[in-house]
Amino acid sequence: MKKQKREQFTSNMGFILSCVGAALGLGNIWMFSYKLGKYGGAAFLIPYFLFVFLLGTTGLIIEFTFGRMHKTGSFAAIRKIFEGKGYKGKNIVGLVPTIGTVGVFMFYSIVIGWILKYFCMSVTGKIGEIDPEAYFNGFAGTKDAMPWFIVAVVIIVFIICLGVSKGIERLNKIVMPMLLLLFILLTIRAITLPGAMEGVRHLIIPRWDLIAKTETWIMALGQAFFTVSLSGCALVAYGSYAKDSYDIPKSAIMTAVFDTIAALLASFMIIPAVYAFGLNPTAGPSLLFITVPKVFQSMPYGNVISALFFLSIIFAAISSGVNMLEGPVEAIVSVSKVSRKKAAVGVGIIAVLCSIPIAMDLNLFDLFVNVMTIVITPLGALIVAIVFFYTNKKEQILREVNKGAKRKLGNGFMIMGKYVFTLITLVVIIVGIGYGGIG
Repeated sequence: MKKQKREQFTSNMGFILSCVGAALGLGNIWMFSYKLGKYGGAAFLIPYFLFVFLLGTTGLIIEFTFGRMHKTGSFAAIRKIFEGKGYKGKNIVGLVPTIGTVGVFMFYSIVIGWILKYFCMSVTGKIGEIDPEAYFNGFAGTKDAMPWFIVAVVIIVFIICLGVSKGIERLNKIVMPMLLLLFILLTIRAITLPGAMEGVRHLIIPRWDLIAKTETWIMALGQAFFTVSLSGCALVAYGSYAKDSYDIPKSAIMTAVFDTIAALLASFMIIPAVYAFGLNPTAGPSLLFITVPKVFQSMPYGNVISALFFLSIIFAAISSGVNMLEGPVEAIVSVSKVSRKKAAVGVGIIAVLCSIPIAMDLNLFDLFVNVMTIVITPLGALIVAIVFFYTNKKEQILREVNKGAKRKLGNGFMIMGKYVFTLITLVVIIVGIGYGGIG
């Protein structure tokens, strides 16, 4: 039986936009805004830029290259490497990144379901008739939210079934430019509201005294690490679909740049509007479902703006959810004869069934989110980095990284990746446990 030819992204820009879509998620929208305001305004950007463009891009290069090198995802690649070197534990070690990605997909899809519900309420005008806090508390974690969660999974499964070029790449080529346009329009509207300039000042005025605080640097590190969606699985899968002619270092930098631009736009879209109506800008995750709806209720044409806002969030969330599901689907397809469609449907069904307890209990939901984001996903990224650097020779690593690259990386990348990135990823896990989450 002839092996089916592996799919690839059709263009370098399609690959980059898909990676930006994967990286740009809900954490960028609510957590970055919150941290930028709380930890020094523009001063927070100094450690954040330092970490995201040194560590974040290094992690992206590692995961992209690891996937392209082996033409498969991390699970199959780690199994093959361990078999070749006679190492034990290939399945256990290889499964960690995949399990982390499945776990994130589970809780992420639940939140996407909430967003879909709020978008529909915005379109019908119901968003203006509710008490946002009472409604959210009576909706999230109940059986009423389950159908919306299932719809979110079905949408993502459908896109995955279409394949890499016709599904993932086409989706991101359409929604990423639309997302940027919506963010710009909503940002303009937000900063022109009466009283919004106080929120702008909150974001851009540097509070230099906070730079001296350890917590500021820790939170900047966490935001930089998690903002590009390093997990050792999902982006490895995308890298496995990249052609040898693609410039991986440049793609990693562009992914980080576009992701950061979108996060900054989201901050100026949300925080000034929140300040304009005297609401709490440090509400964290509830910002989307309680604070922001209150803003729209007080705004002329609030239903229309609310619909556009939640549509933009749907674009960001779905593109990230697609990346999360692609990781485990690719793992199944790579080590079995199961087709992409069967694997996507199977993982989707299992994810829904396993998610029912956390979808119905917000305390369990929070615990599950913490375990997955604080421990499992960074551990997956650490595993891939260690396998990448410590089972290959320096010459082989640089040859693979520099395929298609105009500016070649050398010893600096090796030192940064092999020692600095792996050590700091371990620190991210330890400090994350201590703080109860830093991303």
